[in-house]
Amino acid sequence: MELPNLNLRHVGIFVSDIDVMSSFYKSVLGFTQTDRGEVRGGQVVFLTRDPLSHHQLVMETGRPIGAGPGLGVQQISFQVATLGDLRQMYKIVSQRNDVTTIQTIDHGNSWSLYFRDPEINRIEVYLDTPWHISQPYSEPLGLLQTDEIIYETTLKKLTSYGEVKPFEAWSNELSKTILSNLS
Repeated sequence: MELPNLNLRHVGIFVSDIDVMSSFYKSVLGFTQTDRGEVRGGQVVFLTRDPLSHHQLVMETGRPIGAGPGLGVQQISFQVATLGDLRQMYKIVSQRNDVTTIQTIDHGNSWSLYFRDPEINRIEVYLDTPWHISQPYSEPLGLLQTDEIIYETTLKKLTSYGEVKPFEAWSNELSKTILSNLS
């Protein structure tokens, strides 16, 4: 099977103190917080310096205090261009014996495929949607459905969930916020 083009887009890390860590990355490295919420019984913060990307860095609580280096990777995320590419990656990983915990998730602003590599590192392959919704947001994704059904299903869920914005409008607002934070 031909491998789709994959672009490294963001990294997730586990942290012990999410307030200290998010403050550090915002004040020292100039990141802007795009969302914050609860996930898997803990806290999550999304940070970016790119107005075209909801997040370049994800921080999630759960890292034990005093844990050494190398114990903080939460996920490594790669972006693809189409739902067809995402389906292709699903087929590739589904056929492997050394891949575990395969999940397809609709995040509202992205459609994602998650799986664990042979050493149980979490990998995400995703495609942005045309919309923005506050995160975290997580619904099952019927990835094997047609593109049209996936688009319709996601938009229907989003409009009943909360404020949905076109990605471009959200990105323009975020660009102004990032510029303001950097000046």
